[in-house]
Amino acid sequence: MTAKGLVLVYTGDGKGKTTAAVGLGLRATGHGLRVKMLQFMKGPGNVYGETLAISGHVPGFEIEQVGRDTFVKKGSPAPEDIEAARAGLEAARRALDGTYDLVILDELNVAIDFELVGVDDVLHLLRSRAPWVDVVVTGRYAPAQMIELADMVSEVREIKHHFKKGAGARKGIEY
Repeated sequence: MTAKGLVLVYTGDGKGKTTAAVGLGLRATGHGLRVKMLQFMKGPGNVYGETLAISGHVPGFEIEQVGRDTFVKKGSPAPEDIEAARAGLEAARRALDGTYDLVILDELNVAIDFELVGVDDVLHLLRSRAPWVDVVVTGRYAPAQMIELADMVSEVREIKHHFKKGAGARKGIEY
């Protein structure tokens, strides 16, 4: 009998939410599970370490960036950003049909907060997935409805960050 899939949420203002999700994905592939990661708010022109390390190197782990190569303006997103996020939700719908055992929806909470996609649409998507599929949702600002739906929520809290001392983004640390 196949276990019921879980909804796992990594949220909070601290660093490490995507990293935690990637680690879970690697663990899953180690057990022969199929993993799909959709990165909202991250465009294909950006070079992220997890994409470089996993794409083509980790069998059973696929990453797709479904955002644009630009920052999204909160409160007045460009129509192209809304279109990209909605296309990302459609890609998520396909991934959650049972083709994959674990689906990671990276930065989806931020896409909700920035009003690129509606929380009700996301909750409907999660509820209508194949029943055995586990799903991870990452990003700051997890809405109360997402927290209520989730089986597990971990909050990553910033205590101290090197940016506050003027350190810039570093390869392998921030991206």
